[in-house]
Amino acid sequence: MLKLESFAGIRAVVTGASSGIGELLARRLAREGAHVALVARRKAELERVAASMANGGGRVLVVPADVARRDEVFAAAQRILGEFGGVELLVNNAGYGGHRRFIDWDIDDIERIMQVNYFGTVYWTKALLPKMLEQRRGWIVIMASVAGKLGVPDETAYAATKFAQVGLAEALSYEVEDFGVHLLTVCPGAVDTPFFDEQARQRMPDVAKRLMIPPQRVVDATIRALRTGKREITVPPFIRVSYIVRALAPGVLRRHTKRLALPATS
Repeated sequence: MLKLESFAGIRAVVTGASSGIGELLARRLAREGAHVALVARRKAELERVAASMANGGGRVLVVPADVARRDEVFAAAQRILGEFGGVELLVNNAGYGGHRRFIDWDIDDIERIMQVNYFGTVYWTKALLPKMLEQRRGWIVIMASVAGKLGVPDETAYAATKFAQVGLAEALSYEVEDFGVHLLTVCPGAVDTPFFDEQARQRMPDVAKRLMIPPQRVVDATIRALRTGKREITVPPFIRVSYIVRALAPGVLRRHTKRLALPATS
């Protein structure tokens, strides 16, 4: 267990930093005194975020890159290491999803979502982990999802990427934690961000809409988890009850999921 009790002077990389949880988390890290490299495809949006962080106390670096392209990721990582001299914190946040039946999901998009969500995490972790191990000090956050712990209807392709992230984080933590690198897996439930477009919201059951949480709650929970050295968190925490139900009474959870999580238009 490695606690990150102070963010002052920490050199951080946040992927998917142009909006949503990534933007809010980058802003929070800057306010805490960290030096932050902002990564996303949209340079103009990154520059907007960077301009709003100018008074945070730490250095802000705009690094446009597509996390799904290995060459762009490794080039961006080398630039960041050159500018910062090292990195202590990597937040693998970039990703996207979708909400449709598997039979209707375009296979090109299924491949793309795995490339962005899972391989984007793999590329950035491979690019920066060696330096962390050399330093014998580092933290890697993988922004997964409750959909990486519990499969639900309408999220087959997305859930597959998140299950992959959760498995990667758990296995990797065994390999690196004795060498000073800590893995934190964050599993949010439904978060009120543009991830859920109007079409997705129309298909969501009413109970899911009522349980949506603001992105700031995920950011606050992530910072607390880093400070206390947790390896995995679920936001909101009550969802963890479902993990226990699945382990002890899988039939009960399956009936409950079919009743509450099937699309409202089905």
